[in-house]
Amino acid sequence: MKIKLICVGKIKESFFRDAISEYIKRISKFSKVEIIECQDEKTPDNAGDALNRQIMEKEGERILSKIAKDDYVITLEILGKELSSIELSDKINDILNRGVNSIAFIIGGSLGLSDTVKKRADFKLSFSKMTFPHQLMRVVLLEQIYRSFKIQNNEPYHK
Repeated sequence: MKIKLICVGKIKESFFRDAISEYIKRISKFSKVEIIECQDEKTPDNAGDALNRQIMEKEGERILSKIAKDDYVITLEILGKELSSIELSDKINDILNRGVNSIAFIIGGSLGLSDTVKKRADFKLSFSKMTFPHQLMRVVLLEQIYRSFKIQNNEPYHK
């Protein structure tokens, strides 16, 4: 079993890197974890819709190149399905019970995900209708993946 996070952009702040490292260490008890960073495109402040679509497509091509054919792909999208922590744990467990060896969670860049990436998704997940910085979203996602494994194994974890 392998969990992949395919993300646009790099983590700049050390406190985010520290939190990410801590959750990767915790998750490694249950699963291999791989973080794959794709280069983000510079977005001008006054970019129009056409340029924004071009930027999302370029980032989308980079994301798609990192997805394996056998990956179960979960995109993080504002319009995705909201799940409780227990429901996410059940979802991950269900995917594993179907014999899937790798789950790829996709976090887009500042403009979101291209339509081609969204179409590749096996499941669209929303953490909220709010927008979060991709750096913070990595931490939140990893925490929820860790919590999912703790729930599946009936191990205590703070509520």
